[in-house]
Amino acid sequence: MKSKVLLIYTGGTIGMMQDAKSGQLKPFDFKHLTNQIPELNKFDIDLTSLSFNKPIDSSDMQPAIWTELVKIIETNYNKVDGFVILHGSDTMSFTASALSFMLENLGKPIILTGSQLPIGTIRTDGKENLITAIEIAAAKEKGKSIISEVCIYFEYKLYRGNRTHKYNAEHFNAFQSANYPVLAEAGVYIKYNYSAIKKPGVRKLKTHSVLNPNIAILKLFPGITPGVVNAFLEIKNIKAIILETFGSGNASTQQWFIDAIKKAIKKDIIILNITQCNAGAVVQGKYATSSELKKAGVISGSDSTTETAVTKLMFLLGSYESKKEIEKLLQTDLRGEITL
Repeated sequence: MKSKVLLIYTGGTIGMMQDAKSGQLKPFDFKHLTNQIPELNKFDIDLTSLSFNKPIDSSDMQPAIWTELVKIIETNYNKVDGFVILHGSDTMSFTASALSFMLENLGKPIILTGSQLPIGTIRTDGKENLITAIEIAAAKEKGKSIISEVCIYFEYKLYRGNRTHKYNAEHFNAFQSANYPVLAEAGVYIKYNYSAIKKPGVRKLKTHSVLNPNIAILKLFPGITPGVVNAFLEIKNIKAIILETFGSGNASTQQWFIDAIKKAIKKDIIILNITQCNAGAVVQGKYATSSELKKAGVISGSDSTTETAVTKLMFLLGSYESKKEIEKLLQTDLRGEITL
């Protein structure tokens, strides 16, 4: 039996071709994908494709589009063995993180990929990314998919999607997963890191479509003023603030700052503490500069990425009403997004 893979094109650099006459970049027709990438004909894979009617730049990514992707996946879930989503790299980590929370009990691979150069250019990284992403989405052992989670494949490496962030806008190696090992590396062979791969869900796929985007990110810096902090904490209808702190979760101990945080928490605003560092975790109470946050009721985000913190909060705020329950789940590893 051939593995069946559905390729979903949302937009982004990878799906662009250069017009021979005008020189302008425009999306190519995915119905004739093998004309552009004849190497796909060598796969013993049943490959179908679906393209958004109006491809979007990933900078325009919105929760409504994540919901649309979830509906596409749910509709086709029992028809195919895996999914490959072509996506712009700028917000790919946000989308991968969001999908990981919106797709509960996932038992099939969902691989996001893209490129730094259009697939129609000579030096493109898009062909390798796409070809290997499809191969991984179709890969099975003993009749079961090797991967059963939402991942990003980029420049020879497969990452857990909700552990990634884009760190480079110029190199082909655009993504990092500083706090979690890669799931696979592609060379002459694709070598899977089986111990790091999430086990498939044993229950039926459950999808979630309600997200609450009433959150904000407050990045601390030396010299931040009370006016700036209070403006964030007084945003109308705000439900949660992601506090990007220094080092292992440290912040100012000035009384005005602590009082502002306490005031916000008393108003039932959730404050989630994550580090500004690319690697490492928040350990509230390790230093005196974070112990005051812990006493005030600030929640530790452990080693969450910003992308995961944003999408996990949207998901939990959309799914639960109890602040206590949300705060508990923020500190619970739901989809392999944090290390406890």
